[in-house]
Amino acid sequence: MAKKSWIARNEKRKRTVDKYAEKRRELKEAGDYEGLQKLPRDASPTRVRNRCNLTGRSRGYISKYGISRIKFRELALNGKIPGIRKASW
Repeated sequence: MAKKSWIARNEKRKRTVDKYAEKRRELKEAGDYEGLQKLPRDASPTRVRNRCNLTGRSRGYISKYGISRIKFRELALNGKIPGIRKASW
């Protein structure tokens, strides 16, 4: 489980990105890169980290399911993810 502060910080970044998305788009279209630099750092979408929805783990993230590889394996083996089963041949 990730620290609560890391998860909270990432959620705050997501809100900041949403808040400044329109303004960033306008500044980019106008080519005003000085104006872009004056925006907060966390307004950039590249600062948001993909995290597991269940544990907050940042590494081994499977974007299609929104969870980490570890939780994905646990849920898949328990039959909680529809259409997923262990391979055997």
